[in-house]
Amino acid sequence: MGKVTGKAIYPADLEFPKMLYVGVVRSSIPYGRVVDVDYSKAQKLPGVVGIYTWKDVPGENNHGVIFKDLPVLVKEWVKRIGDPIVLIAAESKVILEQAKEIIEIKYEEHRGVFRVEDALKEDAPILGEKNNVLFDIHIKRGDIEKGFREACFIAENNYSTQMVEHGFLQAEAAVARLTENEEMEIYVATQYPHYDREEVARCISFEEERVKIINTTIGAAFGAREDMTLQCHVALAALLTGRPVKMVHSREESILAHGKRHALKMHYKTGVTKEGKLCALQATILGDTGAYASWGINVLRKSAVHAAGPYEVSNVDVKSMAVYTNNTFSGAMRGFGATQVAIAYESQMDILAQKLKLHPLKFRLMNTLKENSITITGQRLKSSVGAQQCIEKLMEEEGIGQ
Repeated sequence: MGKVTGKAIYPADLEFPKMLYVGVVRSSIPYGRVVDVDYSKAQKLPGVVGIYTWKDVPGENNHGVIFKDLPVLVKEWVKRIGDPIVLIAAESKVILEQAKEIIEIKYEEHRGVFRVEDALKEDAPILGEKNNVLFDIHIKRGDIEKGFREACFIAENNYSTQMVEHGFLQAEAAVARLTENEEMEIYVATQYPHYDREEVARCISFEEERVKIINTTIGAAFGAREDMTLQCHVALAALLTGRPVKMVHSREESILAHGKRHALKMHYKTGVTKEGKLCALQATILGDTGAYASWGINVLRKSAVHAAGPYEVSNVDVKSMAVYTNNTFSGAMRGFGATQVAIAYESQMDILAQKLKLHPLKFRLMNTLKENSITITGQRLKSSVGAQQCIEKLMEEEGIGQ
């Protein structure tokens, strides 16, 4: 009701006495080394209270939901357009924007990699620890060669899905202040307040008990608020200035700052018998996890697990990889990898139904998972398997006989 009436309180609505406004200067190149940061002109600007770099971080200068690889403030290497480099605290929003404009950053720009296929080449720049593969999984079941020998028809195609922006109405914002009890209070719209507390405490070198994450009204999230964006920045600024601070992303900065849905490239080869039963599925799935790990491991694992969708296939060979590139990092978004592969397996079902001269719904009904079906990972389904009933209802509505 509060959202409808306009009475809901978001972080950007909060005001405290003597509040400062905080922002960051972000990298303008996708890959390279920071050679020099000159903020001398901005430092002299009236109303600028503090300018900080990685040297001013008292604790750990990194964070991340699985691996701690996202920089709070870049020390040397930038890996994407939008990496935070300089933190500024100012008396007003206008002064803050003026200061951001006159900070000069010099780079030694390096060749980046922006396609998963290129990231897997031998001469690609290494963005991960040893190579550009964050994660890979291989699911094998049955005998894939035997499955294709039994096939009457085979569909083999390439599919791709694009990177997707979450587009929530409330861009990221946060307010932080150091209390009289020397506790750090952060007001933020987040999906993981306990994780935020842990990461902020690491950054400012506080015991977790001294960090309080106060979850405000959330103007949608869809997964993007699982990764942190500005929590450490406001905590750091509040600690170093000793005053309450507020940071509010513009729409442009929001798009730069948070992760996206993984773009996937998928090669599918699916076989079906003359009786209309799926007998073989071979798939290779490459996910663009971008410059940082985020949830790439979980997303591409789920892409593999859901590669056959709600259908029974006895012979399976599925490979799935999360690959580093210099694109914006990809993370959580509704569906977690299961959404993208649906484009591939459902298209394959339509193509094979056409080859068999069967109605697409009837073909799906012949192959759908039912109670006691075994999935491609070997799991036996004992309950909550409703795909068959859904398809039957659709066929009934369309007047299609079984």
